[in-house]
Amino acid sequence: MDMVQELYFSSDEFNEKYFYDGNDLGSTYTKEYTFFRVWAPTATTVTLNRYQEGLGDNLIESVPMTGEEKGTWIAKVNGDLHGTYYTYLVTVEGVTREAADIYGKSSGANGERTMVLDMTTTNPEGWEEDIRPLFIKPTDAIIYELHIRDLSMDSSSNIVNKGKFLGLTEEGTKNSHGQSTGIDHIKELGITHVHLLPSYDFKTIDETKLEENKFNWGYDPQNYNIPEGSYSTDPYHGEVRVKEFKSMVQALHKNGLRVIMDVVYNHTFTAADSDFNKIVPNYYYRTKDGIFTDASACGNETASERLMVRKMIVDSVVHWATEYKVDGFRFDL
Repeated sequence: MDMVQELYFSSDEFNEKYFYDGNDLGSTYTKEYTFFRVWAPTATTVTLNRYQEGLGDNLIESVPMTGEEKGTWIAKVNGDLHGTYYTYLVTVEGVTREAADIYGKSSGANGERTMVLDMTTTNPEGWEEDIRPLFIKPTDAIIYELHIRDLSMDSSSNIVNKGKFLGLTEEGTKNSHGQSTGIDHIKELGITHVHLLPSYDFKTIDETKLEENKFNWGYDPQNYNIPEGSYSTDPYHGEVRVKEFKSMVQALHKNGLRVIMDVVYNHTFTAADSDFNKIVPNYYYRTKDGIFTDASACGNETASERLMVRKMIVDSVVHWATEYKVDGFRFDL
């Protein structure tokens, strides 16, 4: 990428030609059909690959997508696709790469393929009646920063779902000294807001090898709109992580606790090999003379001054606030 392209991506000319302000990026599910739309303005062809599962050799079909308005590509597939998976094959300047959907709502293990999901099936019982706890004065907030895995992993917690979203739904747990653990301990402290360290799908925990019991802070984003699979009881089936995240929020709300998500939109774990860069090479990241810049001190930085990057961030926050009833966000950097 040269300086000319860097300037063009941020220009009024590019924005007028390619800025897409619709709310249907990603997959839009109905029982009769699923509609797909991906923003890939520099692509010459885009193909939708449909899979039966999140991993493995189980391709169902490849569907050519049609170029449409503002640099988007669309496809409509008839039938009930709930529970199936997909990727995009994007060709730019003669190079074809396979990417997960950056607007994906869930995925299989390790986020390699995104999932077509009827989101209404992921609502735990009583979800529609869930009410966020009353909160009037911001100065009254007492915020508890919490790493989901660390809360429950120690054997002394006596929490069954150790290291999982569901660990935050268990009430009445105590250690060997009779002291409350988990959500009961947080309540005893007088906390009003639980600040969850990154719990979207991050990169460096291998969800197929959870027995290795590895730790990560989560500041290595892969899929911004998808809950982290290692925190679910089943990372292979994408509906599980969604329902269990909602169950966690529901339990926290029931116990008078608001939920704040730590979000890291300023960089991703990889740049050149990220799904963002596979779909629109060099658009989502700042570069200088063709090299990814590193003002975030994490190897790359997203170009949040560009309109489609800004839109992606706003759309993602709205997704968590509406679909998962998250109450607030802590923005990294």
